[in-house]
Amino acid sequence: MKTRIALIAHDKKKDDMITLAGEYRDFLATCELTATGTTGGRLINELGLAVERKHSGPFGGDLQIGSLLVEGLIDCVIFLRDPMTPQPHEPDINALVRACDVHNVACATNLATAHLVLSQLQTQAKAAAVA
Repeated sequence: MKTRIALIAHDKKKDDMITLAGEYRDFLATCELTATGTTGGRLINELGLAVERKHSGPFGGDLQIGSLLVEGLIDCVIFLRDPMTPQPHEPDINALVRACDVHNVACATNLATAHLVLSQLQTQAKAAAVA
């Protein structure tokens, strides 16, 4: 079964997301990826990844991903948040992070944690392939 990962990045973090995804491109290519609008478009266009795109965050994309998470269809969320810029959809962001906590789904909200989570998932996938 493929690992199902949601990828979300605020505007000022989108370049970081592309760099991060580029570092894990081979692993991410083996996963089922879902992303919010613009982030998903960049992952497709710049890295050639297969991504199911949802709406942009301010237009409900965070909620769409939260719904998938609640249904058990997301294994991990990488959400590179910009803590220094107010977001008009902050309640949606909080709801998504809360849903991760309620449903015990890993949620990385910064690069350091994202590297740890993706590295561990990649290691697990390699171990499973050998077994």
